[in-house]
Amino acid sequence: MKLLLVEDDTLIGETLVETLRDRAYATDWVKDGALADNALRNHSYDLVILDLGLPKRSGMDVLRELRSRRDSVPVLILTARDATDDRVRGLNEGADDYVLKPFELTELLARVAALIRRSAGHAETTVRIGNVVIKPASREVSVDGSRVDLSAREWSVLEPLITRPGVVLSRAQLEEKVFGWNDELGSNAIEVYVHSLRRKLGPGIIRNMRGIGYVVDKI
Repeated sequence: MKLLLVEDDTLIGETLVETLRDRAYATDWVKDGALADNALRNHSYDLVILDLGLPKRSGMDVLRELRSRRDSVPVLILTARDATDDRVRGLNEGADDYVLKPFELTELLARVAALIRRSAGHAETTVRIGNVVIKPASREVSVDGSRVDLSAREWSVLEPLITRPGVVLSRAQLEEKVFGWNDELGSNAIEVYVHSLRRKLGPGIIRNMRGIGYVVDKI
């Protein structure tokens, strides 16, 4: 899954980027409202983490403009603990949730995962595909009851496929979900990760639609 982080505080931004990428979220980071607006107009994201107090253009303006374009990407607001009016305004302008600063990383990660599941129409905490059981919230995967460990990149390829079962995703679409702006990308990177997932989970879990892309059948 690909996220946009909009945060002008360098310490917070660096911590969040490292944490999110460790959790297999491809994360782009911008530090002002103008860059955020440009990124949202030109790239597709699964979720936006948006600070409100930004230079050049406020987070509220970015949110308002986003929703005026009928872009329904989930937005998680970061706001100061005493900014009650900002929280209310943000929700009224179309934000989906908020986290108060200072915040616990575990809470933020839980809210991010919940918003992504909700936006995809999957409230279930467990996904079953044949003999494979997947718990998206904890990233736990088992085959025939035995735990299988996936790398962060393997998970980042699997997650968008299980989030949209029955939908074929092209290699380019998966690359967009898996890699951020600054990531080095090999020409066959997606194929390598899909091959590894099939080896670990079974050859039938991800189907290759020749010339089109990859799909996990409807769950």
